[in-house]
Amino acid sequence: MGDTKMNMNREPVGALCRGAGCARRGASEDGGPAARPVPAGAALCEACRARLVRELAGLPGLYEECGRLLGGSERSQERVSGGPLPGMPFNAAASEARSAILGVLGSWSGLVADERRLRATPPREPAPMTRFLLLHAGWLAGHPAADALSREVAKAVRRARHVIEPVAPRRVAVGACVEAGCRGGLTVTLRPGDTSPTAITCDTDPAHHWPGSQWLGLGRRIAAARRDEGAARVRWLGAGDIARLWGIAPGSVYRHASERGWRRLSRSGRTYYHEADVQETLESRTGTAKTG
Repeated sequence: MGDTKMNMNREPVGALCRGAGCARRGASEDGGPAARPVPAGAALCEACRARLVRELAGLPGLYEECGRLLGGSERSQERVSGGPLPGMPFNAAASEARSAILGVLGSWSGLVADERRLRATPPREPAPMTRFLLLHAGWLAGHPAADALSREVAKAVRRARHVIEPVAPRRVAVGACVEAGCRGGLTVTLRPGDTSPTAITCDTDPAHHWPGSQWLGLGRRIAAARRDEGAARVRWLGAGDIARLWGIAPGSVYRHASERGWRRLSRSGRTYYHEADVQETLESRTGTAKTG
């Protein structure tokens, strides 16, 4: 009954899925592989629908795991019941992740109840709201806004998992410090998910630091100082690293790579770009900023 009423609002046959999985496929390099088509009478492809059901079912568990971290513990195995203990720091990230889960479940439970004119609504708790949404998963998968639900649930899952099992930043060695007389080493720290510009720092003298965009230039200076070791090795950079080093959006990286014909290398399913091409394009792009 309810499904029949939604037919006039559903995506047209042949439309492409905009669910969480297909959104990521569509955002890959140079447009990436196309998003999957949706079946007739649906708003999500089969893969995104299965992912939505799977991630929905996991939200109550993630909510509980984050609850165990409210007292400031960095390990979910250390259960904290009844809130943080006196004197313990409050884990704001865990609290925000729990609020995000409740918000997604609450808003979509309300939508289902309103649009399907249901009198009985679940308590505002993760487990009953999740059961309620899973009960109406078929109807939700055909809703015009199913793609938004898919992305919101995926975002809540990523946020909670990052709190429970945070990904450690990756430190990449640039080489010996280029300042005269300094025996330190230069490193750049790349934090997953952080799109803000990073910096190159010396492990001996904090005064020796450069913006991340100068990574490649510093590398050439280091190689020049070691000419007796032979020709400098070509470095290949991933799009994410380029975006963080230069403080630009990943989409701009792919656009520059396509428009300027950057040399590329495919390795383990990922694409890397030639350092010289990256440097030439992005140095000219920010040349006025460097001289200002």
